[in-house]
Amino acid sequence: MTGALNNIKILDLSRVLAGPYCSMILGDLGAEVIKVEAPGGSDETRGWGPPFQNSISAYYLCANRNKKSITVDLKTKEGIDQIKKIIAESDVIMNNFKAGTMERFGLDYETVAQLNPSIVYCSITGFGETGPYKHLPGYDFIIQAMSGLMSITGTEASGPQKMGVAITDILTGLYACIGIQAALLERTNSGKGQKIDLSLYDSAVSALVNIGSNYLMSGKIPSALGNHHANIVPYQTFITADGEMVVAVGNDNQFKKLCSLLNVPHLSNDRRFEKNADRVKHRDLLVSRLQKIFATKPTAYWLEQCHTNNIPCGPIQDLQDVSNDPQLHEREMFVDYEHPTAGPITMIGSPLKLSRTPVAYNLHPPDAGEHNQEFRIDDKEVKNK
Repeated sequence: MTGALNNIKILDLSRVLAGPYCSMILGDLGAEVIKVEAPGGSDETRGWGPPFQNSISAYYLCANRNKKSITVDLKTKEGIDQIKKIIAESDVIMNNFKAGTMERFGLDYETVAQLNPSIVYCSITGFGETGPYKHLPGYDFIIQAMSGLMSITGTEASGPQKMGVAITDILTGLYACIGIQAALLERTNSGKGQKIDLSLYDSAVSALVNIGSNYLMSGKIPSALGNHHANIVPYQTFITADGEMVVAVGNDNQFKKLCSLLNVPHLSNDRRFEKNADRVKHRDLLVSRLQKIFATKPTAYWLEQCHTNNIPCGPIQDLQDVSNDPQLHEREMFVDYEHPTAGPITMIGSPLKLSRTPVAYNLHPPDAGEHNQEFRIDDKEVKNK
């Protein structure tokens, strides 16, 4: 079988996470991805750890499978000439340099489009290529802080908290995938390429969704609610006799079922709790009553009872639990590789399940310059290692 993007060639000058995450997804879908680094390897994630396995960083591995690696010195005319040759036969070029860097290399969109008018040019920056912040460096942590995401994460006691992963990088990588594929699809009609100007800041603000809409409509600055939902009650964690679990009651009928299960059916007929909007208004009173009941039995009991009564719920799993979850193994969400340097490795797989053109895991995350000879690039620094 061939991948959905089998005939697409992507020249990826990005590093760290947002860009590489995007190009990995496109590679999973069958595109030929050529990862470009400076001689010796300049993707910072190669050195981010621990953990390392035989000097290979787990961080680097997570976003770089299904790619070929070449090392080119973009500060030299020879290096730029090598890149221009590949540009001429590529469908997509990606970068996440600071605004103005590609112009200094002589690889700005206007120049690249003259070499290849049909190319899709995706530029990922912290703040975009316009506006007063365009020259500022953009890191996920900073973007989480500035976008409002940290202000609504955590609790009043904890203060603003960041997500446990670099969520704005991931979001931007996904938006880059959408934009690139949309531009490629449009190209089938126009025959022309175009530029995509994508920023972490814009992507993060777009992820405010209902919380952002709530503020724009009401003018009320939202507070951090921890594990509580801003618009639905009860939709949160509850402490049980031996731990904690999530209960996600999404409608009034489910609330009635929950009240029946907890032997407090009268609460579902109480005007303060009958409708979701009322429950949000009287959140503290209702939750305190429900919490006392959940604390009387262990998590396993409540999970079984909720599942039996079709009340959405779930355990709070750590990564050991996740890695052993039979559902994820059935869905092939863990993939084993043999890496030439790291040795046997396991990676998180793709969530994309296409029936006719499924994703494939053809290439291990490459060592720096591993494919130089294929592209006739003479990297003395790599060869002499």
